[in-house]
Amino acid sequence: MAAPTLDMSSAKQFATLAVHAGEQICPLTGALDTPIYQSTTFAAPDSAEMAAVYGGEKSGYMYTRYGNPTLAALEEKLAALEDGEAGLVAATGMAAISTAILGYIGSGDHVVASRSLYGAAYNFLNKKLPRMGACATFVPSLDPADFERALQPNTRLIYFETPTNPVLDVLDIRALAEVGRSRGVPTMIDNTFASPALQQPLKLGVTVVVHSATKYLCGHGDAMGGAIIGPGDYISNLRQDVLRDFGGVMSPFNAWLILRGVHTLHVRMPAHCSNARRVAAFLADHPKVERVNYPGLERHPGHSLAARQMRDFGAMMSFEVRGGYEGGRQVMDRCRIFARAASLGDTRSLIVHSASTSHRAVPREQRLAMGVSDGLVRLSIGVEAAEDLIEDLDQALTS
Repeated sequence: MAAPTLDMSSAKQFATLAVHAGEQICPLTGALDTPIYQSTTFAAPDSAEMAAVYGGEKSGYMYTRYGNPTLAALEEKLAALEDGEAGLVAATGMAAISTAILGYIGSGDHVVASRSLYGAAYNFLNKKLPRMGACATFVPSLDPADFERALQPNTRLIYFETPTNPVLDVLDIRALAEVGRSRGVPTMIDNTFASPALQQPLKLGVTVVVHSATKYLCGHGDAMGGAIIGPGDYISNLRQDVLRDFGGVMSPFNAWLILRGVHTLHVRMPAHCSNARRVAAFLADHPKVERVNYPGLERHPGHSLAARQMRDFGAMMSFEVRGGYEGGRQVMDRCRIFARAASLGDTRSLIVHSASTSHRAVPREQRLAMGVSDGLVRLSIGVEAAEDLIEDLDQALTS
């Protein structure tokens, strides 16, 4: 596997931001950690200030659904890590994705999206938007020119992931951002698989970044959340007119847990990636494996592009097991170290059979078109000893 070529000169700055951005020593108590403001309501000194905060004319807090100091610290930190103007956090990754999309899309509008998407995001675009009078076109290729050809007069958003879930396609972030910019259409990327430690799409021209903060940002499988980073005016509108009314607000305790997790993001990701490269190399040569989807493998069609736009190749991969649907499920059932769990980004290694779980609701024909075959198994590589992970997969494949 060739080493990534993206300049790493900003790594120290990123590490410092991961620890310090958005957080201050408490002026009253000297507390070093950001407090958990576990309060639903904040008192105002008078009616005029309360009205100004409620209307958004003045910064401040009155009700946690409208804003909370612990959430604000996390929002500022994540905006700094993505090099964005402003951030907004939500209760889950899907709360963030749906809120971010609804900030651009209304009745009569159109979205151009990549074919390979997280199952719930696909369902939102394919099933929920039509109920609101909007629609989406899913581009069946990775070519930016095909995304441009899919644009319509009423297109208001280009939405994509890279690397994609769960087939690890790699899309050209800079080229897609240029397509949107040239046609006056904002671009939005789900950056969950990479995290800002490995990929910063706003620097490549994308308009908005979304995350499932439940994953690598949290990193320990103990808090759910989502994040949106983008232009200040857009984020302000989402806060005032979308998230406030739909109500998908993150709890202060979860925000505190994710703040704690982000402190070690720059430390965890190299360990994740190092393990993933070794596991992928092992699987690529295994006789029971038909194909490995991991951008770090030189044979992966997106390897060179990933090396240009990522600092490392990440810790997510999928592979096709010989034996189809049952073969994939059997491998998952035989694992002893890999936990059979649907999430990702944990310190623990996780395994899931995509066709029977995350993409179960997607019709088989559409699922296959996405590249999610019957025997596809997705791995989230943790920070255990790589030798133990390889041994576990070997016994699961050969039992």
